[in-house]
Amino acid sequence: MVKKRKRKMTPEQKQAAAERLAAARAARQAANPPEYKNIHDSVLKREPEDPLSLQSVRSWIKNTKERISAEKQNLRLGDKGATARIASLEGYVRNLQAYLLHGDYIDMYWGENGEYRTKSVCIAPSYKKGYVQRTVGVWYRDIGMVWTEDLDKAERALRG
Repeated sequence: MVKKRKRKMTPEQKQAAAERLAAARAARQAANPPEYKNIHDSVLKREPEDPLSLQSVRSWIKNTKERISAEKQNLRLGDKGATARIASLEGYVRNLQAYLLHGDYIDMYWGENGEYRTKSVCIAPSYKKGYVQRTVGVWYRDIGMVWTEDLDKAERALRG
């Protein structure tokens, strides 16, 4: 079998070839836009500036997978706690992938490194002895705000 020789190109030829390739990719993208069959519609509808947009979440997944590989190297070096960090990061990646697939964000934290905490929203309140059961830090639709400790103390004082 004869091995084909590599074609040598000048820098100008390389630049021209790169421009032609970029133009061909753009034309192909315009003619055949991606269908995203495995991404939920609610995720696709988000603006690119939205923190939970498809582009943001994909970059978070990529970043977290890089961190997993670094932690696996630490595990091989005998670092204590690396197993727990790997499990946590893998769980975060699974939750991000589930979000892309189903459109429901189920993790307690979000962000590139999971640095932000999600806020809970009460959709259907529960009642006990005729009073709405409320939890501090949860946003309630009926009052249009987050329930705070001050509100909790005031309500307890009213109930007696």
